[in-house]
Order: sequence, then structure tokens, then C-alpha cells
Amino acid sequence: MTEPMFRDDAYLTRTTARVVDVGEKGIVLDRTIFYAQGGGQPGDMGVLRRQDGTTIPIANAVYGEDRKAIVHVPAADAPGVGADLVGEDVVAEIDWGIRHKRMRVHTALHLLSVVVPHPVTGGAIGDGDGRLDFDLPEAGLDRDEVTATLNALIAQDAPVSESWITDEELDANPGLVKTMSVKPPRGSGRVRLVAIGDIDLQPCGGTHVKRTGEIGAVVVTDIQKKGKQNRRVRIALADQAG
Repeated sequence: MTEPMFRDDAYLTRTTARVVDVGEKGIVLDRTIFYAQGGGQPGDMGVLRRQDGTTIPIANAVYGEDRKAIVHVPAADAPGVGADLVGEDVVAEIDWGIRHKRMRVHTALHLLSVVVPHPVTGGAIGDGDGRLDFDLPEAGLDRDEVTATLNALIAQDAPVSESWITDEELDANPGLVKTMSVKPPRGSGRVRLVAIGDIDLQPCGGTHVKRTGEIGAVVVTDIQKKGKQNRRVRIALADQAG
């Protein structure tokens, strides 16, 4: 089992940890700040620093089959690692520049689901951009209007906070779940809720900024028709948009 430190503090950039397993997919630590791929958010990139000074570049982090362990996937050019690594203490360090962009985008997508109040059928987070797909048969979305409304919410600089409820409490409040394609992270008996001031509340296991003002300005770059029932809305951080 890997302790997911990113759930309690998304701003941790490095930690010491112990290697508990090395398998075909990668390296398992007893605790980690590397976000494991899921919910449309990519796994973190970064490095593991060994005691002998060797650096192991990490290209991704994913859940193990039982979703209790987090596997750190070495990059293609990483030095070979073997069973001798098990039991060693290492320093894990994420690529904060990439992670922070994803945190800003992820939080902005929560607000986008408020601006476009329709069921979400899919989504993805990139390094400075992202998208949501909505169950919206009629077009009726103006790119400039959505951009303006979204930025107005961001400018409120609302606090972003987390709390926990039980699986049973979530079952009793199905309206909290906006996503039709991605189910809230469950299995431990409790589910994390992410609140953005009094603007939004929904289950989510991802990483987010502390206040909406930290997102900065965004732009809606495209609105696409994806089949009869879907509209895809793409956004980008204004300081990353080309």
C-alpha cells in the first residue's frame, strides 16, 4: 500500500520514501507525492534520487491492480533498477511546473462545469489546457460568453477546500456526481469532496489550487460537436495559449 500524500497536500514537491517493491511496471514506494493517473488527470513526472546519487527519471505514476499501490514508471532512458532497490530510502521529487499547470486547469474545469450546467460525459487535463464533454444536444454555446463567465468565477478568488463523506452519504446524494463517464474514486469506504467557495461541490480525487485566483485568466479555445448528444469545450490557461 502507498500513502497518497498528494490527497492531503497537493503543494508538496518532494519527500523521502522507502521502496517496497520493484516490478515490471515500475517502482512502488511506501508513500508518495506523485499523483497517480486517473479521472482525466495524467500521472506526475519527476525523479527518484537514490542514496548513491543516481537519479531515476519517472515518466508517469499509475495505480497498481488493487489500486492500493502507486507504481512509479521509469522513463525510457532511466538506468536499470532491480530488486536491490527494495528497502532503500529515496527522495521523490515531482516536476512542479507541469503539476501546477494541471492543478490550475483541473480547478478551472470544475468551474466550467458550473458555467455549462449539463452532465459531463468525459474530460481530460493537459499541461496548460483541458476539456470537458457535455451531454448537450443543442449547440447554444457562445465561446466568448463562456470565456467571460468562467473568468468572472475565477476572479472571485474563492477558496478551494476538501472534505470527506462516506460511500453511503454519496449514494444518498447522487446529485453531487456530475460526471457520467468517470465515477468518483471509491473503495476505501469514503469519498473526497472538493468545494469551491459556495460555487461548486463535487466528488474528485485530483489535485487543485488553493484559491481560484491562482488559476489566472483562461480562454475557451474551441467548442466542438462530438456526436448527436455531445459538445466538447476546450480551455487553455491564457499564459499558455498559443
